[in-house]
Amino acid sequence: MLRLEKFEKEFYAELISWVENEEFLMQFAGPGFNFPLTNEQLDNSLSDKNRYAFRVVNTKTNLSVGYSEIYLRENAALLGRILIGDEKQRGKGFGQQILNLLLEFTFLNLHQTQVELNVFDWNIGAIKCYEKVGFIINQDRNLQRKVKNEMWTAINMRMNKEDWHEYQTKKKLKKLKRDM
Repeated sequence: MLRLEKFEKEFYAELISWVENEEFLMQFAGPGFNFPLTNEQLDNSLSDKNRYAFRVVNTKTNLSVGYSEIYLRENAALLGRILIGDEKQRGKGFGQQILNLLLEFTFLNLHQTQVELNVFDWNIGAIKCYEKVGFIINQDRNLQRKVKNEMWTAINMRMNKEDWHEYQTKKKLKKLKRDM
């Protein structure tokens, strides 16, 4: 199990250590940072009052598993910078858990009704993870980012509060049927 904690300066070095190159930084954070990631860049980003940054913690070990953010915009909350830092922790379903925690926080604590995220189209594992949680691809929106000599395409995915509630209800029903 995981929990979200407010991301504090004492964890900057850990986050920075997870970002090994320019391509990974773009995949994780988009164009908002320059490689190498620095304390100053994090200070600047996290000083934005519309940004909620979280340390993702394993409740059993109390160790960091990752990092994530919610950014409030005028008409939607944007989930982003979702990272499972330790490569050994990837592929264990933590991505879905992080998303569920972020969605719950966004819909219930921040009272948002629409959530979006962007993901590079080649990141099939992440796209499947987002779809498993209930996100759908917004066919009308995508972004182009130049990374070194390549153009990367990011697709937009979205979910609204009503769909999230419906998804949560279906998930609970499936669990009840399994437990019977």
